Amino acid sequence: MEVTLKIERYNPETDERRLESHTVDVLETATLLDVLDVIKDEVDGSLTFRKSCRMAVCGSCGMRMDGAAVLACKTRMVDIAESGHVPVISAMGNMPIVKDLVVDMGPFWGKIRAVEPWLEPGYSDPGEKEYIVSQERVDTIHKESLCIMCGCCVSECNSMEADPDFLGPAALAKGMRFVGDARDQATVERLQAYSEEHGIWDCTRCYFCQERCPKGVDPRDAIAKLGAEAVAAGIDSDMGAKHAKWFVTSAKTTGWLRETELVPKTQGVVKSLKEVKFAMGLFRHGKVPPPVPPHVAKHVDEARALYDLVKTQDKQGAQGVVQVEKPLSRVEFLAEGGERDPYGEDSFPRPNELEDAS
Repeated sequence: MEVTLKIERYNPETDERRLESHTVDVLETATLLDVLDVIKDEVDGSLTFRKSCRMAVCGSCGMRMDGAAVLACKTRMVDIAESGHVPVISAMGNMPIVKDLVVDMGPFWGKIRAVEPWLEPGYSDPGEKEYIVSQERVDTIHKESLCIMCGCCVSECNSMEADPDFLGPAALAKGMRFVGDARDQATVERLQAYSEEHGIWDCTRCYFCQERCPKGVDPRDAIAKLGAEAVAAGIDSDMGAKHAKWFVTSAKTTGWLRETELVPKTQGVVKSLKEVKFAMGLFRHGKVPPPVPPHVAKHVDEARALYDLVKTQDKQGAQGVVQVEKPLSRVEFLAEGGERDPYGEDSFPRPNELEDAS
């Protein structure tokens, strides 16, 4: 199989960037990493990139293909080659480039260390009795525990591009890993630290981190869990927390978002007075509904019933997010005609087929 790549090269000595095109013959089973290996071995030995396990476990080979972060060892090339498309391979974003496809992971690890990714059990002697953690509590941090620290989410984070000091999706997901751990006794301290500037509430919710994560960690969901846990713990002084709380209150009382009250409820009355001139301009153009009387949705009872149900189940923090994750994960595996056949086309062979093959 013939594969052509355009690779963005970077020379740190001259600060020069250039695109190089290479065409090589590889097996149909080749991954992007295999193609890069062939180019380095047979065409240009100066090409620089990271690799290690080749099994999507170590996270070393993160890079961009056509501007989106991928793991090179997990990216099959056969469909791309057959389509005739020539992808552009470049280094990950939001991190300094060292050379070619290698980035400096120093800032990445600095943010990981900033969330204190270790257990704080609150005791020095664990004793002899085994600590049993319920399956429900394990489910809370199951996805976060899958992170391989590849940096793909950080590469595509819009918040980090605008604010390099933002903790970022990988670090906050790691923080949730310990906030949600039943054995950890520093939950409040962690949530207070993560709720400060450049933390939980600075996420723009673009979901690019979720889209590019190769292991299904879903970092944006982890940040949502942290936000829910912070609000449940009464750590809600940040405008982001107030914003989220007003969404819930507004939906519960009227069944829809009362935008005219959103600014004063989020920023406070004093600060919102600065926006009066802007608000009046919107009002004159019919962009702001009259605040009195408040419009109540026709089926507001359904919104209130949902609110009461959540309260009754006592899943207001991360557990509420986890409760939604399970049905959504099932939906992802449903086909148009019904449930996906695990032994269908392009899937696992049936057991008897394995016996026949042997």
